[in-house]
Amino acid sequence: MEHTHDYLIIGAGMAAGAAAKAIRETDAAANIGIVGAEVQPPYQRPPLSKALWKGDKTLDDIDLGTATTGAQLHLGRRLESLDRVAHVARDDRGDSYRYRRLLLATGATPRRLPFEGGERVIHFRTVDDYQALRRFAVAGAHVAVIGGGFIGCELAASLCSIGCKVTLLFPGETIGAGRYPDRLALYLDEYYRNHGADVRSGVRVVDGSAADGGVNLVLSDGTVMLVEAAVAGLGVTPNTALAEQAGLAVDNGIVVDAYLRSSDADIWAAGDVANFHSAALDRRLRVEHEDAALGMGRLAGRAMAGAEEAYTTLPFFYSDLFDLGYEAVGLLDTRLQVIEDWREPNREGVVYYLDGGRVRGVLLWNVWDQVDAARELIAESGPFDAASLRGRLPRKA
Repeated sequence: MEHTHDYLIIGAGMAAGAAAKAIRETDAAANIGIVGAEVQPPYQRPPLSKALWKGDKTLDDIDLGTATTGAQLHLGRRLESLDRVAHVARDDRGDSYRYRRLLLATGATPRRLPFEGGERVIHFRTVDDYQALRRFAVAGAHVAVIGGGFIGCELAASLCSIGCKVTLLFPGETIGAGRYPDRLALYLDEYYRNHGADVRSGVRVVDGSAADGGVNLVLSDGTVMLVEAAVAGLGVTPNTALAEQAGLAVDNGIVVDAYLRSSDADIWAAGDVANFHSAALDRRLRVEHEDAALGMGRLAGRAMAGAEEAYTTLPFFYSDLFDLGYEAVGLLDTRLQVIEDWREPNREGVVYYLDGGRVRGVLLWNVWDQVDAARELIAESGPFDAASLRGRLPRKA
């Protein structure tokens, strides 16, 4: 079957949902098509590791309402080829999609463990993954969380909160090593232990196999661990295969200009897969967080419909870890100069990351409503030091 759309969006995540809404707002008569590998329409991804476990949201709550745009949804399909000259994409069922303008919002794929362990080994990314884990993650169940990054730490906290026995495994020295200052990272290790998690740093899962009612995990220190489920949060790889097949410029994602246009004038890219230039940091970035997906999706959709404007936002990201939480902007890299300004050590304060006297990143630890101020600070030329940053971003009353 052949489908024809003025605007075709490949990928059905948050960026796609935002783009469809922006296209409809800008072009009331637009014929919009969305093709996605998942069977669900676009939904919020962050609650999968946070609010859904707390009961603050339901699966119905996270739907992004893309149906209200009137876009035709082609779900449960994967695009296998893209002919830029003919303006035609083809999926794994043999259907073709003609387009006038195209958005690649293909997202990213979770990195996988080096073994197959059956249905109880879950590489966490989607609603289906959440539902799969939910079947096994019940009070008293022993669940291994593999990976000490954003997803792993959020899942470990959420699983502890519903009464699971959680073992958190990661190769680094501490939770957030390389991202958080040493004292804060060490504090987090103990904080997780005090909340019931068995934190095991400096280990990798090197093998595993399905067992009766569980999974056997083989660790790099020689330990063999039997758990009822294992969930991996090992980072992701951008889905660039279609862009590469089509001959677009690709370098750690699809390379886009200031207007999110790819190396083809009729193709844009947004979200996890887009490699863009950040004017604030004067470097190229690829950001895997909600703010980037929504902001870039909206701007790309408007640009496709003729309302072109530059993407100048420095995205922020956030996390919830038991009763701790943070928002952050820019580069969180302890290889930079790190300046800490605590109101209460490890509980409330701001961490700055500097390079040559310029602020390149800001971690707002249990400090809220300061993201815009942090962005403004990063845009300033400085120079800054500990004295000039002390109290610069206080908590608002």
